[in-house]
Amino acid sequence: MTWRSRLLSPSGIAAAIGVLLFLFLTVAGPTLFLSAAETSNVPERLLAPSLAHPFGTDDLGRDIFARVLVAARVSLLLTLGATVVSTVGGIAYGLIAVILPRHVRRLATGFLDVLLAFPWLLMVLFFTVIWGASAVTAMFAIGIAGIPFMARLVYNLASSVSGRDYVRAARVVGVGPFGILVRHILPNIANPLFVNAAATASVTLLSFAGLSFLGLGVQAPEYDWGRLLQDGITRIYVNPLAAIGPGIAVVLAGLVFTFVSEALADTRGGGRSAVVRRALGAVTPTRRSAAAAAIARPALAAGEPVAEITDLRVTFGTADGGEVERVRGVGLRILPGEVVGIVGESGSGKSLTAMALAGLLGTDARVTTSAHTFDGIDMTRPLTAADRSTLGIELGMVFQDPLTSLNPALTIGRQLTEVPEVHLKMSRAKARERAAAALEAVGIADARRRLSQYPHQFSGGMRQRAMIGQALTGRPKLIIADEPTTALDVTVQRQVMSVLRRAQHDTGAAIVFISHDIALVSAFCDRVLVMKDGLIVEELDAQRIREDATHPYSRALIACLPDMTSDRTRPLPVIPPEVAASALAEEVGV
Repeated sequence: MTWRSRLLSPSGIAAAIGVLLFLFLTVAGPTLFLSAAETSNVPERLLAPSLAHPFGTDDLGRDIFARVLVAARVSLLLTLGATVVSTVGGIAYGLIAVILPRHVRRLATGFLDVLLAFPWLLMVLFFTVIWGASAVTAMFAIGIAGIPFMARLVYNLASSVSGRDYVRAARVVGVGPFGILVRHILPNIANPLFVNAAATASVTLLSFAGLSFLGLGVQAPEYDWGRLLQDGITRIYVNPLAAIGPGIAVVLAGLVFTFVSEALADTRGGGRSAVVRRALGAVTPTRRSAAAAAIARPALAAGEPVAEITDLRVTFGTADGGEVERVRGVGLRILPGEVVGIVGESGSGKSLTAMALAGLLGTDARVTTSAHTFDGIDMTRPLTAADRSTLGIELGMVFQDPLTSLNPALTIGRQLTEVPEVHLKMSRAKARERAAAALEAVGIADARRRLSQYPHQFSGGMRQRAMIGQALTGRPKLIIADEPTTALDVTVQRQVMSVLRRAQHDTGAAIVFISHDIALVSAFCDRVLVMKDGLIVEELDAQRIREDATHPYSRALIACLPDMTSDRTRPLPVIPPEVAASALAEEVGV
């Protein structure tokens, strides 16, 4: 839903009117009503409500209605100040906790859990009593007491985003921790943060009123709505509006904050856009020095692989403290210009192998190898700035689901210009030209206009092609395509495969193509690796896959493929259970 439609909705109109009203009172209220609010008039003390004095007068003859309007500035500014303290503090704590080492992160989140176990209002009273009763201390007390809740929200949201494919890819190509937080994580969690901040503001306002009512907030001669409520409660049976009037103001302001949060909710790109614009203007991925970028890499010798990994093992921890091994001793060697297919059922370790080859597995995976190289780079040691720049230019990744792999908070153009700007040192204009050329190369019409659109404005096939185009914005020597045709119809699937083939022909890049469709792999690749239970059970020439397949699992996969001679009156064949378990049985020696 767009901003225009949200503003024209009932909640949007109410929010706009309320914000303008309270903004007017905050700016002009003291100027217009200060005289009536603070000028004593003893002959008119304790008057009942009337047209001249809608809420009556207090014991010094001051107009209560005018005092309520003047108090709007103090009440709202203190509320906004406390909300800013809790929001900024929560964002900083939550984002920093996400990038901390594992054990330190557990301590940080454990400390949050301890703080969240204490009642929020009890923490406010504790800080207020320790620091003394005043408006400023009450603001900081409420703001600091709200940090744990906001920090936990930020941490949970950021954790869900930090594992996405585009974040892992950004780490590999050299984006620093601060750039990842501000450029990739914060824009994608900004909307729920803004919504919660607006909703929390109404609770903060009520807390301020409560503290002032108890004498722990704003002190005389200053006054806010809570202080006026305290003054009027003593005469509630004589003049109810003396107490109800400030209460009405608190309720109305709370409703406005609620309407604001309602207007922010479910707005695609609404709250995020402001953060994104600031992120793009202030933060860019870690730029390498010109000298590092200009280092010429020697050409590969004849027969030398562009990428190789030996004895790959990928292990994950379990909830009970144990470990489970998902990839077990896999070796992979990719020659320049070669198209290698990896085929197998879901859970066989295809994607884990490819992600490990690209160095994209997260910290939750324990990866061990005997050797791991890419274009002469030893991937087993800590990567230098020049190494990461090389990876950003020469390694292209096409993920399985482009809707979650493309950053939804950034335009397609911004994502496609990242490698040319950061690693190829192009200007913004030339980078956009290269990005537009990449989109045109993958068959996307009106490429220059499309650069300004977001991933959700592309169809599924166009997103997949845009991701292939992103891989072409550098000078790829290897493109890893992880099930790029999953969930696409056959027509779009053919288009994507044609784009990949053309990209391979134009760039001379090697391709690792992953799929569970052995027919598709055999038609596209030079050779095929069949995986089962984390093992490569057979390596075959793609042109002779039917004739040369000897492993029972490979033959079972081929037998499941229907052709024009298949009997349509019979059910489709499936892999027999004993064949499905054969690879694992062979590994353990059964």
